[in-house]
Amino acid sequence: MSTNAESGMASFARAETEPNSGAQADPGKALRLVPKHLPNLIGLARLLAATGQSQAAQVIYGETIKRFPKDVISRVDLGGLLLRAKNIAGARVQYEAALRIDSGCLQAHGGMYYALTLLGEHAAAEQHRHIALGKQSVFPAPYRGDAPPVPVLLLLSSTGGNSPIEPLLEGSVFQIYAVVADLHDPATPLPEHRLVINAIGDNDSAERALCMAESLLALTSAPVLNPPVVIRASGRHDNVQRLRSIAGVLAPQTALFPYSSLSGADGASVLARQGFKFPLLLRVPGFHMGEHFVRVESPSDLSAALSQLRESGSSGTELLAIEYLDARGADGQVRKYRVMMVGGQLYPLHLAISPHWKIHYFSADMANRADNRAEEAKFLADMPAVLGPKAMAALRRVQAELGLDYGGIDFGINARGEVLLFEANATMVAAPPPSGEPWNYRRTALWRVRAAARQMLLARASAGQSAVCATIANKGEPHEKNAPCFKRYDGKRYLPVWPELPEIVRLSLLYGLRPPVKLDL
Repeated sequence: MSTNAESGMASFARAETEPNSGAQADPGKALRLVPKHLPNLIGLARLLAATGQSQAAQVIYGETIKRFPKDVISRVDLGGLLLRAKNIAGARVQYEAALRIDSGCLQAHGGMYYALTLLGEHAAAEQHRHIALGKQSVFPAPYRGDAPPVPVLLLLSSTGGNSPIEPLLEGSVFQIYAVVADLHDPATPLPEHRLVINAIGDNDSAERALCMAESLLALTSAPVLNPPVVIRASGRHDNVQRLRSIAGVLAPQTALFPYSSLSGADGASVLARQGFKFPLLLRVPGFHMGEHFVRVESPSDLSAALSQLRESGSSGTELLAIEYLDARGADGQVRKYRVMMVGGQLYPLHLAISPHWKIHYFSADMANRADNRAEEAKFLADMPAVLGPKAMAALRRVQAELGLDYGGIDFGINARGEVLLFEANATMVAAPPPSGEPWNYRRTALWRVRAAARQMLLARASAGQSAVCATIANKGEPHEKNAPCFKRYDGKRYLPVWPELPEIVRLSLLYGLRPPVKLDL
């Protein structure tokens, strides 16, 4: 890549690398700065996407496709961005175009699996899933550093439920080997490594993968972040049962019900017998970001709510009923705080304010409300002062009970200073704020989370340096003797020659996407 291209692209990364930068991406300017040949265009689009500037990245990919209509990579990348933006039909168009160019493109098949499943075409989606996954289970990510890397195993699930932690894993520091746990044969040697990161973060949607991950850990003595045994205890229903007894925490009553028991004429009575009152919440287990999640105002609304969830998906037939906790303040606004847990410490990440009960940062009243942003800025600058001692003590007790090395807590605060627990798990997204000066106050908070995560990863990897991590399975011989496809560090960088991480797994890791499977009701 030319010097001009590199300097042009670097200007768009400042919003991420400098906590208080207000740099914004101007796609037109970017195209003028970057020579218009394929590698530079794709590199720029990926940089923009990695720094949270999805719209600008989509513009660059669109221009790339105009200039290079037969390029598969740009179409697959654009498809992933469109999936994240919930433009499922647009993503399908790109994946179908990629497969017309190269019918054997595994990345495009993986993207089609997500797109078709989200569109309800489950049989066709399953065909793409089988093609996308193939028989490979270990995939190296590109290493971009010049110094010897820190080799890390990243355990993943093929069915979703992975923590979106890719932004924390710097490709210039860590050599990542992604291992799809539920597809891996224990007799197959693992790459040399100094640390294991279990990115399978959701027991509700990836229980089998977590069980397989536990088996794989018997093959290494390296330190493990977010051990599977800890994740298996952190399902949404299980969490509530163990966290609601913590002083200063109000966790909603939850219960799993067979869909059939709620869909009958006495569905409201079934709920009432378990102590539920209306309004209440219903959701399909294994989903986040407000997907397949409804509020039921009264018994007469139950049938319509169940119909709405019927085409949503999980592989089971159960629904989770959740007590509705009123998180409105005196002004009628709902406030949802997010705090990240990293290495035993709590870090404020954001505060979303909205009049709606189902609140997420991307849909909250923040962009057009300077007063809401000012309130969030106070929270990020001095979390203890804003939350108060009772809430801070409760959050520390929640963190200790969960035992996660990395995760997050979403919650509200009531008038008594108690924590209204919405959710706490390893799948929380630490997304970058939008570009532009109005959001500068949020950059330091994200930078602190990422810096703490980096420090934690390096410290744990250092502790594992002397672990005998290369002696895995296969007669106990070192991996390098059993896997000629793995080339050791050559003085400049590692040179993995295995195929890239499958799109079906990459999308789940990068965006936290979870493929719904039609309920068998």
